[in-house]
Amino acid sequence: MWLYHLSVRVVGVAAQKWFTPCIRGEENIPETGSAILASNHLAVIDDAVIPITVKHRDVHFMGKMEYFVGKGVKGKLTRFFFTNVGVFPVDRSGGKGAESGLVTAKEVLEKGEIFGIHPEGTRSPDGRLYKGHTGVAKLAFETGSPVVPVALWGTNISQPIGVVFPHRFPVAVSYGKPIEVPKLRPEEITYEKLRGLTDEIMRKIMILSGQEYVDMYAQDRKRQLQEEKLIEEEKLHDLPE
Repeated sequence: MWLYHLSVRVVGVAAQKWFTPCIRGEENIPETGSAILASNHLAVIDDAVIPITVKHRDVHFMGKMEYFVGKGVKGKLTRFFFTNVGVFPVDRSGGKGAESGLVTAKEVLEKGEIFGIHPEGTRSPDGRLYKGHTGVAKLAFETGSPVVPVALWGTNISQPIGVVFPHRFPVAVSYGKPIEVPKLRPEEITYEKLRGLTDEIMRKIMILSGQEYVDMYAQDRKRQLQEEKLIEEEKLHDLPE
């Protein structure tokens, strides 16, 4: 984790000047013990903005598997960097791969550390807030960790989808009051409890962020948009010359 502290101090100073982040509610992040930071997801840089605004604790995030399996010098450097800034791999295709990511996240929390997660599972395709996956609730119930709702603004303007280096634009982050969660035995954790807690977390994020809420998964909306794009392309292709 030495690179994490170096990144937060060195890169963080530069990022503070570049983004001039407005920070609210930092006092809501527990001084000690485990906690889950559950945030909306607007841009890749979200996972950098949150750590540089949490100055008194380390924050661990999941990272997509592609960051850890690259070949050559670039792949090794990428793997080295993400491993040392507290990011661990997760297979986003679902099933056992995704479950292994939650196991690692649980280990982080059981050590009394902070884990950051985006319940939407992927970046919002249009700036709206989408339905949360229940993994965040599962982690909270299994570890008894409080959940701090987090709202980000402006990161999608600074770094729109497809943009690698973010534009200079002021961003903001707000940390809400923790949602206290009891630790439950595995047999006590039902789907109804998971769905109920997840929906409560998303509602708190919605209130903090002011985003319009969409009761569907962001991945499904992205598939819809892709299908609509293909249909439009087919229509254009069928037009007489």
